[in-house]
Amino acid sequence: MKNVLLVLMLVFGASVFGQNKNEKAVIAVDGVCGMCKQRIEKAAIKTKGVKSAVWNLDTKELRVIYNEGKTTLAAINASVAAVGHDTEQIKATEKAYQSVHPCCKYRDQDVQKEHNKDN
Repeated sequence: MKNVLLVLMLVFGASVFGQNKNEKAVIAVDGVCGMCKQRIEKAAIKTKGVKSAVWNLDTKELRVIYNEGKTTLAAINASVAAVGHDTEQIKATEKAYQSVHPCCKYRDQDVQKEHNKDN
């Protein structure tokens, strides 16, 4: 009986620890161009535990797949904000924002108009 109980515990334990810890999430991120896309995706993917990061220019949404055992949405938001892009949770510091290329100044109405004119 002890052997059966031990086997059941091992099987149950393995199934609990073997579960997929990958989560999917969508984060709103400000940006205006292809350079922004590259910067946002690179910052997200460099966050430990992020497996996939794709930012959509039209919707301003960053779709991520991440291991919740290794990172959090807060950490992903912080990584993106650190390279100068506002997220729905964290606003980039002025220093980080000023580090982006002049054509990527998404807070500037004239830059937004210029990019919208191209679409």
